[in-house]
Amino acid sequence: MNIFKSLPFKLLVGVILGIVIGLVIPDGAILQVIVTVKYILNQLIGFCVPLIIIGFIAPSIVKLGSNASRMLGIALILAYVSSVGAALFSMTAGYGIIPHLNIVSSVDGLKEVPAAVFQLDIPAIMSVMSALVFSVLVGLAATWTNARTIAKILQEFQDIVLKIVTSVIIPILPVFIACTFCTLSYEGTITKQLPIFLIIVVIVMVGHYIWLALLYGLGGAYSGTNPMEVLKHYGPAYITAVGTMSSAATLAVALRCARKAKTLRSDMVDFGVPLFANIHLCGSVLTEVFFVMTISKILYGSIPSVGTMVLFCALLGIFAVGAPGVPGGTVMASLGLITGVLGFDDTGTALMLTIFALQDSFGTACNVTGDGALTLMLTGYAKKHNIEEKKIDFAL
Repeated sequence: MNIFKSLPFKLLVGVILGIVIGLVIPDGAILQVIVTVKYILNQLIGFCVPLIIIGFIAPSIVKLGSNASRMLGIALILAYVSSVGAALFSMTAGYGIIPHLNIVSSVDGLKEVPAAVFQLDIPAIMSVMSALVFSVLVGLAATWTNARTIAKILQEFQDIVLKIVTSVIIPILPVFIACTFCTLSYEGTITKQLPIFLIIVVIVMVGHYIWLALLYGLGGAYSGTNPMEVLKHYGPAYITAVGTMSSAATLAVALRCARKAKTLRSDMVDFGVPLFANIHLCGSVLTEVFFVMTISKILYGSIPSVGTMVLFCALLGIFAVGAPGVPGGTVMASLGLITGVLGFDDTGTALMLTIFALQDSFGTACNVTGDGALTLMLTGYAKKHNIEEKKIDFAL
């Protein structure tokens, strides 16, 4: 394969070009055009996300047949345990590291990005969570009633969605990522904000890699396969997640990566990857826990008590399962916990939103990459419990 035509290369070029253009571009019509293109592409990607969820989860549940309910329960348990485990791991690291840090919390001096020339709104047919619930209910109901016609329709719909992904979403992603990094570079997020919190961002990223290593190690041990066979294909998904800052927007690339792994069953990929993209946010949870502890130390002079943090982590795991896989979805869904359980005021909440936004891309990349490990666990579970990989027979 020609490396210059590969998706990872195109994504990296998009990141680099975006940053360079953002640093040199003047405030004017060109920047407004870039902002407009970013807005339209984001709308288009957002419109396709519910279609991707329905197109892959519902047919996959039908293929699972009588085992669908059990596999759904296993997936939910894996997602929650991974998120809570990541939160507790981050909490432990926070108590050991944060008291020894000296961090300045000024985040002023950003440029204002101009508004788009025009906004072409493309509302999705339904929200991401509605699509997820719809897919699960339709898939389960079709299984329970042995609805062969609906099963055939769902399979054909999956083929249609797959064509949309390969012909529309994948080609526009490098352009969308370039526009995103251009605006970040122009406003100064990369050059001004990032150095302020560089220490804790680096610490959190190291935490991401440790947790991913643990997940893939467990997945490989449980399934009896080499986890690197899965991990080595996730580079494009990781880069895409860094650029989109959204598990949902990265879903198309994640599916493409997971399908290349020989150790993952295709039915588990089609079922697990779209599902985990919306309920498994281990990287975001790990990040949020460490950041709230850091901000509490900066603004209020102390880290919350162990009991308070354990309660926060347990509840955050639940909120993460229900949080939308969109930029900042985890922290936005858990604002009630941040103010209610931890007692943050407006200043603390604003600082939390700001610092979380700085690394949101890397947390999302951890979420997406971790989905491969959980899908490997699902594959191992299916093999151990003799759940056959079924193909739908449409012969009447």
